[in-house]
Amino acid sequence: MRNWRDARVLVIGAARQGLALSRYLAGKGARVVLNDQRPDDQLQAEKAALQGTEVEWRTGGHPLDLLDGVDVVMVSGGVPLDMPLLVEAVRRGIPLSNDSQLFMERVSAPVIGITGSAGKTTTTALVGRMAQADIQPPNKAWVGGNIGNPLIELLDEIQPQDRVVLELSSFQLELMSVSPQVAAVLNITPNHLDRHKTMEAYTAAKAHILDFQQVGDVAILNREDSGSWGLRSRVKGRLVTFGFERPLPDLNGTYLEEDQIWWQYNGERAALLPTSEILLRGEHNQLNVLAACAVALAAGFSVEAIRAGVSGFKGVAHRLEHVRTWRGVRWYNDSIATAPERVRAALRAFHEPIVLLLGGRDKHLPWEELAADIRQRVDHVILFGEAAAKIQQAIGTPVEGERPFTMTRCERLEEAVLAAADVAEAGDVVLLSPGCTSFDAFKDFEERGEAYRLWVNKLS
Repeated sequence: MRNWRDARVLVIGAARQGLALSRYLAGKGARVVLNDQRPDDQLQAEKAALQGTEVEWRTGGHPLDLLDGVDVVMVSGGVPLDMPLLVEAVRRGIPLSNDSQLFMERVSAPVIGITGSAGKTTTTALVGRMAQADIQPPNKAWVGGNIGNPLIELLDEIQPQDRVVLELSSFQLELMSVSPQVAAVLNITPNHLDRHKTMEAYTAAKAHILDFQQVGDVAILNREDSGSWGLRSRVKGRLVTFGFERPLPDLNGTYLEEDQIWWQYNGERAALLPTSEILLRGEHNQLNVLAACAVALAAGFSVEAIRAGVSGFKGVAHRLEHVRTWRGVRWYNDSIATAPERVRAALRAFHEPIVLLLGGRDKHLPWEELAADIRQRVDHVILFGEAAAKIQQAIGTPVEGERPFTMTRCERLEEAVLAAADVAEAGDVVLLSPGCTSFDAFKDFEERGEAYRLWVNKLS
């Protein structure tokens, strides 16, 4: 295990991960250089967050001389690995790492890791609730990674008898060479192709969550998703599965039948909980609960803890979050939906007439299947942001004999909210489910969702 004292570490990116990692490494005696492409005057909040920490700031770009004398480069999740600075680091033989890799190398407690193209935050939150219900004080359950706060700063507080639940993105997994003892791949559908370029590269990054497991570890895969199920040949330990249909007799896993979630193990079955206890809306959220139950059972949680985790859970902010009912119209915030596939899942959660807000920055993902769903299911489409023209072209115009819909283009999300208020009628649902990243106008999907909430609540 590396001794960080006097090691020179270059941290790229001054967002959540980079700030947390800088504080941790500086506290261990490392000489930390924190680099961000933003100019100094845009980083005042970040600098305030590190006040009193021995960190050298280099801002306004990524010059190659940053690598001089560096022992390791720590890469934040949003930083592409093909940027010239990182390509040069690899050429010089300087190792690349990230906060998740460092955490996994040093954590003393067993780790549950969850990844997927969609549903991983909701599933992680559910498993975290189950872990908290299952563990006995003074031991603790810790939830973090790509959800909430990075856990790297809390590493020294985590004890061997605790439990850790991590959400892991493809960006984090791309550099990792350590796998969690319990690892779940919920699904793999087109996402982040602006970063990974091909589905093969994207899938390979996701597969790292399994690739470094040991024989005694457990993998959880989705029987009904070809991307997840296609990784079963990589499973080194025990396999646990989930899906709507009952698994074959030789498979262990969760499934849905007779309005109950069931657990099949060694050919026997047991009822876990009725679907009436699930407060989350939509079939995709039922699948998230099936996944969370499978993960919890693979980790050895009690059935009582599993039910306690599901009971009363109303979801995570910005994920089909009900914002307001105004003039008989229900407004929902699904800002997390940054890929067309996620928008499709959100549409399936409603039977009411829908006003759909789509837009942001495109990730080079296919829009054809969502476009077909929109033509069959959506009454009014309101487009905004950089990708509006591309989405409009993909959806096309109503064809004679097909179900009619209207389409409006706006520059900004705030204008789209006002346009939605104009066309929505009592009994409708207005759904922000953008299908794109927020980076054309916001720092992340959370900031976009909070702005949407604010503008919706201002309607009068």
